[in-house]
Amino acid sequence: MIALITGATKGIGHQIARLLAERDVTVLAAGRDAERGQRAADRIGARFVQLDVTSAESVASAAKWIEAEYGRLDILVNNAGVLLPQEDPAPSATPVDVLRATYETNVFGVVAVTNAMLPLLRRAPAARIVNMSSGLASLAQASDPQDPSWEHNHLAYNSSKSALNMVTVAYAKELAGTPIKVNAADPGYCATDMNGHSGPRTAEQGAAAAVRLALLDADGPTGSYQDEDGVLPW
Repeated sequence: MIALITGATKGIGHQIARLLAERDVTVLAAGRDAERGQRAADRIGARFVQLDVTSAESVASAAKWIEAEYGRLDILVNNAGVLLPQEDPAPSATPVDVLRATYETNVFGVVAVTNAMLPLLRRAPAARIVNMSSGLASLAQASDPQDPSWEHNHLAYNSSKSALNMVTVAYAKELAGTPIKVNAADPGYCATDMNGHSGPRTAEQGAAAAVRLALLDADGPTGSYQDEDGVLPW
């Protein structure tokens, strides 16, 4: 199997790449920085692919390279994401430019990469698409004052991940008559560069749900939102 993981040079994406490589999957670890990306790929026996999800030219170039090298793609993990810093995190203080930049990576980048890779995924016997979401995407959790996510009121990041959940459902519906399965993964609150390593879970623990969804058998679900223990409410 051939797997492409975006944002795979560090954190949860790197652990997803490592765990898939350990399962004899040919891993294409994608990232923007060529030097850092090559070192990260070498550590886990993967191949580095230079890919900036916000650049149409970069996305097209990566798809062309994968087609020339492998002719198909079995797994796509849309992991690349950003949580941009703000002096004042209140929604009313969120600059529109921060909202736009967040969506460029977390939503539009996912759509761009998925559309570019879909012809290659269709050539696989039974491809899998996994979109890395977040517990902060859940409207049910976000509106519950008793839920731990209540205090994390990040307008740009949270809403982008909610949008990503709908993107997941939309692709699952379009591909329902094919062997391709599309699901969203919640890694939980993990210690990564994105949050200053404040999360209680490790990046490896956060990778577990995505790896399981990437390796679903034919009886597995599509259009679902899951953590490592199973299906979550949207």
